[in-house]
Amino acid sequence: MLTVDYAKLGVQAGDRLLDLGCGFGRHSYQAARLGAAVVSFDASWDEVRNVQDTFGAMLVAGELAADDPGVGSTQGDALKLPFADGSFDRVIASEVLEHIPDDESAMAELARVLRPGGTMAVTVPRCGPEFINWALSDEYHNVPGGHVRIYRQSQLVGRLQGTGLKAVGSHHAHGLHAPYWWLRCLVGPTNDSHPAVSTYHRLLVWDIEKAPKVTRYADRVLNPLVGKSLVVYLEKPSSPGETRHEEVA
Repeated sequence: MLTVDYAKLGVQAGDRLLDLGCGFGRHSYQAARLGAAVVSFDASWDEVRNVQDTFGAMLVAGELAADDPGVGSTQGDALKLPFADGSFDRVIASEVLEHIPDDESAMAELARVLRPGGTMAVTVPRCGPEFINWALSDEYHNVPGGHVRIYRQSQLVGRLQGTGLKAVGSHHAHGLHAPYWWLRCLVGPTNDSHPAVSTYHRLLVWDIEKAPKVTRYADRVLNPLVGKSLVVYLEKPSSPGETRHEEVA
């Protein structure tokens, strides 16, 4: 289940791509399939090891060719990225900034390691659905490593453009997932065995695995209304004079 549109991000074979806060690696795997040289970066050693193991399994299964640009996983701190300035052609930071107290420092690091002319995709929970989650359940966000803020689009774009990036587009994603999380917050975020939750979860798994037309259409209709994620695309100007701050609808 991808949140980022790779065509909008401009991913091409041979690109150097950083997946910050890679989690279980969904964006990393797709970028590698497209021929990018991927670095999967996360604060958790367990996530990093799991992603590296999956990359190995993909190579054995023939999903990745031995002569592909290469993939790697690195554990570290988003506030002190161990990469030189301009190291990457593309950067993805999906559903991670809402977890970082000093988000502006993390944004500055992301902008630093992106090369001039490179592109970035940042995704965070959309403010409307997220406000409902917070209202329904303190347990949803008030946990170690949980969400520390809710972004309005103007706030997110403003902070990112404050690093010298230029916002060039946006959209919402995962319209089917917002009601699922509202339901979970109602019955308790950890109550996976509730019949309504387990039934809805099976629907989402079916959608992810089979992509039937009915759920794909429903998701497209719901995305502008209640899409759970906000996705913002940005470019790093080739020269300082090209920077132009603007509101992205």
